[in-house]
Amino acid sequence: MTTIGFNEKYKDYLVDGHYGLDIHIPSIISYLDKIFEGFIKIEGFKFLQIKLKFDSCRFYSNLPELLPNFGYKITNIIETDINNLVQIENEVLKRLIKKENEQE
Repeated sequence: MTTIGFNEKYKDYLVDGHYGLDIHIPSIISYLDKIFEGFIKIEGFKFLQIKLKFDSCRFYSNLPELLPNFGYKITNIIETDINNLVQIENEVLKRLIKKENEQE
């Protein structure tokens, strides 16, 4: 799935005027797709943006309002997980580039 496919799949939960997911890393899209399968069961769930800003994930949704005791914690966990996936992706790419350069 691509970010376009993700945003299309969850368009009913995207706040009007916002672009939704803007991270083009397949592992992150897959991770969020699995999480959103649960989120859409929460009555009134909406999201605005999921992006990288200054190399750090920002996940904007109404979870803190819907789940006052846990919404911010859930948001922090998602942001941490995505940041970890980005670091893994960067490390893998760095190793691939190093390997290609060594073969030249």
